[in-house]
Amino acid sequence: MGTIIFDMDGVLVESMPLHYHAMKTAIKEIANIDLDRREFYLLEGMPIAEMALEIFKIKGYVDPKNITKKDIRMSVDVAKRKKEVVLETDVIPKPFVGVRELITNTLVGCSKAVVSGSSKEEVDIIINETFGTDAFNVIINGDQFEGKGKPDPASYEVALQRLNVRPFDAVVVENAPLGVKAANSAGIACIVTLNTSPLAISDFKGLISEDHIFTDTSLARNFLSDWCHSYSKGYLTRVTRSTNNALDL
Repeated sequence: MGTIIFDMDGVLVESMPLHYHAMKTAIKEIANIDLDRREFYLLEGMPIAEMALEIFKIKGYVDPKNITKKDIRMSVDVAKRKKEVVLETDVIPKPFVGVRELITNTLVGCSKAVVSGSSKEEVDIIINETFGTDAFNVIINGDQFEGKGKPDPASYEVALQRLNVRPFDAVVVENAPLGVKAANSAGIACIVTLNTSPLAISDFKGLISEDHIFTDTSLARNFLSDWCHSYSKGYLTRVTRSTNNALDL
């Protein structure tokens, strides 16, 4: 059976503005750094403490060659504060147009998984309230892979193990360069859905074929439906990859 593995934030639900606001708030309060929206989206997928440390480097707040214990403590504080702001907001992000129908009806012939860097609490609330507990065969959250966020392929590799599928029997749906890198490292073909991201096709150059970058998740519907149904009917026996990991059906 074919498998489709979804990132959650920015792919299934419109949660990225919430995460950006929370990170912007946290890093401003703790380090007095103004965070650019584009910078945040480019680093999406990293563990938050690691992302904070990377932002410290980019902004010249720390010496990249001499990271101190104080720098690390501050990055951890940013991560804690960011999570607090998200939970304080008490908003359940809405799915993108057509996504609920895609998951619950269109892709019935495939097994489906979610691999997210968000906390277990955040993931459980969104999945349960938006799609239902039985919508996905496997759900992996960021708390299970602390310190091993994207571009580390570990979360995708574990998803394959739990689903008992081979890398070439799956396709990943991502929205960020680090997520694509993780899928590539795991040997899984990938497509990108930008939705409301400020990123452009050029931000994925060298990572994925341009014709597998979609404006939004709903526009990837036909591609995913065809891929899923081809597997379920036995028409698709394998997925081949070019050097940039594009899919050839």
